[in-house]
Amino acid sequence: MAGRTYNILFLCTGNSARSILAEALVNFWGRGRFRGYSAGSFPVGRVNPLALELLAQMKIPADGARSKGWDEFAAGPEFDFVITVCDKAAGEVCPIWPGQPMTAHWGVDDPAAVSGTDVEKMLAFRDAFRVLEHRIRIFTSLPIASLDGLRLKRRLDEIGRLQPATGDASASV
Repeated sequence: MAGRTYNILFLCTGNSARSILAEALVNFWGRGRFRGYSAGSFPVGRVNPLALELLAQMKIPADGARSKGWDEFAAGPEFDFVITVCDKAAGEVCPIWPGQPMTAHWGVDDPAAVSGTDVEKMLAFRDAFRVLEHRIRIFTSLPIASLDGLRLKRRLDEIGRLQPATGDASASV
């Protein structure tokens, strides 16, 4: 369908880092073709400042980013895709989402769980950003309308296993 906008929800447990990064990245790289949302099963109530700092450094808009629970979306909007980005959320029983979205798991190490120096913490955020950006750029380039459901599901699952190549210029931070 020409001109269609696909709604995609990224889920994590705390909705403070990975899912926030993914939401901002899909809104940026989706260029209006995708509308990203994020939520958590147990939201921490605030976005990690390092996530916001990194998005600002990369000039990826994050206007209105906030930590919120997935129950906020129980009544809509209808999602075309729901993607978990943390292993813990992938193992939880999720709500029934409006629109019967296609689901996938794209596990990414939690940068917010890294302890150490500020530099070590930011490096963890950059690694998570790089993995998510790589996957989202591939996802947003898919010819979704021309793929049947089975092929699309297979591609979503494959994308979740991809890691960017070392020195990937498209994901340099």
